[in-house]
Amino acid sequence: MIDRVKTFWERQAFGVCEWWAHKLNIKTEQVRLSFIYLSFVTVGLNVVVYLVMAFILQHKERIKRPFARRSTVWEPE
Repeated sequence: MIDRVKTFWERQAFGVCEWWAHKLNIKTEQVRLSFIYLSFVTVGLNVVVYLVMAFILQHKERIKRPFARRSTVWEPE
């Protein structure tokens, strides 16, 4: 029973890694390790994206002002 569950999960969950390994002609373990390492890298990237978005929200009036529609000579200020 446990072997059937293990085989099912290996085919379903790790089938993507196996497919990439087959296409790239490398070992499946190398692809799985690279996915694990990339997941650690992207966690740090998410924090950077969050900080950039927070900065933009704090200074949105300063960012919008240069791109705002300018008044013409005919419009009162």
